[in-house]
Amino acid sequence: MSIQAPLPFFALLLAASMPIAHAEDLGVVGPTYDIAEPDLLDVIESRLKYMEKTGELARKQNEHRDRVVAAVEKPRPVDGLKATVTRRRFFIDPTLILDHDIRNADGAILFARGLRVNPLDHVSLRERLVFFDGRDRRQVAFAQQALASPEGGAKPILVAGEPLALMRSWKRRVFYDQGGSLNRRLGIRQVPAVVSQDGKRLRVDEVRP
Repeated sequence: MSIQAPLPFFALLLAASMPIAHAEDLGVVGPTYDIAEPDLLDVIESRLKYMEKTGELARKQNEHRDRVVAAVEKPRPVDGLKATVTRRRFFIDPTLILDHDIRNADGAILFARGLRVNPLDHVSLRERLVFFDGRDRRQVAFAQQALASPEGGAKPILVAGEPLALMRSWKRRVFYDQGGSLNRRLGIRQVPAVVSQDGKRLRVDEVRP
């Protein structure tokens, strides 16, 4: 973002940089006035008082509240996903190559740049991740079955739909892949999809409910 100087200051700076040919007194060419600029805070305060008086401020506050509530109740769907047409299974190696040193609070290097790190060497994916579209009844039913499966725990992750409504219905936490960052990292293109650990890899199953 560029910062533009006020015109009077810019003109003064330009004039000061020009060579002076002579110092003749030209007298008063016309009337002069002090430059008076309204204080920005005064302008804002005056505008807010006017908006409060006319009811415009309350209306805008209500509109903002409604937008926030709507964004929480029904977030924007993750782009680029579709209901599973052809089942697909693939594996992901989560190994990372550090692009910088990781240091502790004292500055000592814990992990050096260039080190290959597989998070699954240190932690396990204790629960399966179930990605699904909450607008599709079949996918919602599939997710419910996955949560109740004797195979182990599962974490429900919505890619579209209303997470708070499901939380009220299921009486449990429901997550939302806001912005689709998890789907992109995992390479998911179809839902429902189940992510589980397979040794030192992640297994992704795009399934048909």
